[in-house]
Amino acid sequence: MTESLNASSCNGLWSRGIVIAGLSGGSGKSVVSVGITAALVRRGAKVVPFKKGPDYIDAGWLGLAAGQPCCNLDPYLMESEVMINSFQSRICDTDYVIIEGNRGLFDGVDLKGSFSTAELAITLKLPVLLVVDCTKATRTVAALVAGCKNFDPRLTISGVVLNRVGTVRHESIVQSAVEHYTGIPVIGALPRSSEDVFPQRHLGITPGPEHDQAGQAVATLAARAEQHLDLDKLEEIMAGLTCSPRKTVVNDRDKVRIGLIRDAAFQFYYQENLEALVEAGAELVEINAMTAKELPQLDALYIGGGFPETSAEELAGNGHFLASVKKRAEEGLPIYAECGGLIYLGRDMKVADRVFRMADIFPVSFSLKRKPQAHGYTNLEVTADNPFYPVGTRISGHEFRYSHVDAWPDDPEMLALRVDRGVGFAGGRDGLVYKNVLAMYTHIHALGTPQWAVGLVGAARRYRAAGQA
Repeated sequence: MTESLNASSCNGLWSRGIVIAGLSGGSGKSVVSVGITAALVRRGAKVVPFKKGPDYIDAGWLGLAAGQPCCNLDPYLMESEVMINSFQSRICDTDYVIIEGNRGLFDGVDLKGSFSTAELAITLKLPVLLVVDCTKATRTVAALVAGCKNFDPRLTISGVVLNRVGTVRHESIVQSAVEHYTGIPVIGALPRSSEDVFPQRHLGITPGPEHDQAGQAVATLAARAEQHLDLDKLEEIMAGLTCSPRKTVVNDRDKVRIGLIRDAAFQFYYQENLEALVEAGAELVEINAMTAKELPQLDALYIGGGFPETSAEELAGNGHFLASVKKRAEEGLPIYAECGGLIYLGRDMKVADRVFRMADIFPVSFSLKRKPQAHGYTNLEVTADNPFYPVGTRISGHEFRYSHVDAWPDDPEMLALRVDRGVGFAGGRDGLVYKNVLAMYTHIHALGTPQWAVGLVGAARRYRAAGQA
C-alpha cells in the first residue's frame, strides 16, 4: 500500500471560488464558465473546475479549458460529507475554483428544490454569478435578478453576466436596471452572436472529442471573456476557500489490468471513477474500439457511455475487435458497461435507416429515437447474482439516452436490478447479465456507489487468480 496526499500540505485559504448559474438550461452558463476558466488560465492562473450534477459533456469542456480534469459535485448521488471532502481535497494549491451549475438556479427534484445549484452553493458557502439571457428584454431582467436575490435569503448572488445583448444601448439599459434595482454588480455582457461556438445536438452540447475545432472553440470563448467581462471584478466577488488535503491509500501491490474503451464513441467517464479504480488496485489500459485490432491482455474491461451512434459505422467496421470482445466475454472476462457500452455489447443498432452490427454478446437490437427515452436520476436495488454487486446493494445513478430497445428475449431473469426510480432497460428492471458481463443503462458515480470500484477490481482479481487471463 502507498499512502499519499493529493496535494502539497496546505492549511487555510488557497484559492477563491464561485458558482456560475443560470435561470434555466440554455441560458449561456457553459459559455461563461468555459470562457472564464480559459481566460484565467491565459493569465497564468491555475483553475480547478467542477460541474454540478450528472454531466459528462460540460465537464469535458471545462476540463479542456482548465488543462486538467473536471470533477463532479452531485448532492443527489453523493452523501454531503463525501461531496464536501472531495471538493475540499481538490482545491489545494490552486488559484481559482469555478463551479458550473446545472439547469435553473433553484431547480431541484422536488417542490423544495432539493439538490439544486442554489443548495450546492449554500452548502459550499460560495457566492453565485448569475448568467441571464437578455434576448428581447430590458428592465424585466432586473425583475428576474431581484426575484432570484430575494427567493432564498441564505443564498448570495454576487454578480451578474448579461448574455445575448443586442446593442450597446441594450446593454446599458439592462445593466443600469439590474444595478439600480438589485444592487448586484454586472461584471460584463456578452453580445448576441450568430456563431454557435458549442453546436447543439441531442443531449445538449457536442462533446469536445467530437468537435473538430475544440481547442479553437475554447480560445474563442476565452477571448470573448477577456473582451467583455471584468475579470478583476470577478475576482473581487469570489469567496475564499479552505482546502483539506485528502490522504489516499493506493493498492500498488497485486495490480490488475482493467481495459478502458475511450475514444470518440465512448467518452463518458467520471474522473472520480477512474481514480477509484486506481486506488482499489487497477492499472488502466486505454483502448480505441475503432482502431484497435483486438483486446489486449486484461483482467477486466470497463466500457462507459458516449455516442456510439455517431461512430456506428467505424465501430461496426472493426469486426476483428468486436469478435475479440465477444470471445473474451465467452471466456469469462469481467466486463462492466454503461449505456453506450450496453449498446455496444448488443446485437445491433439502427441509426436512421441503417443497421450496424455490434459485439452480439446480448441478443438485443437498439435504435436511436428523436425524443429522449430516459433522462434523470435513478434508484435501483440489486436483486440477482452478478459479477460486481452483492444482492441487496442499493444504487443511485442517472440515465441519459435517446436509444430504445427494439427487440430482446423479454426475459426478466436476464436483468439483475430492480428500478425504483427511473426507466431502466425494460419492465422496471436494468442490468443485463451474461457470464461475467453486467451491462446497464444507469450511469453510476464512484463517490455515490463506492461498492462499484471494489466490485470491479475484485472481479478482475478473481478472474486472474483462476488462471483465465
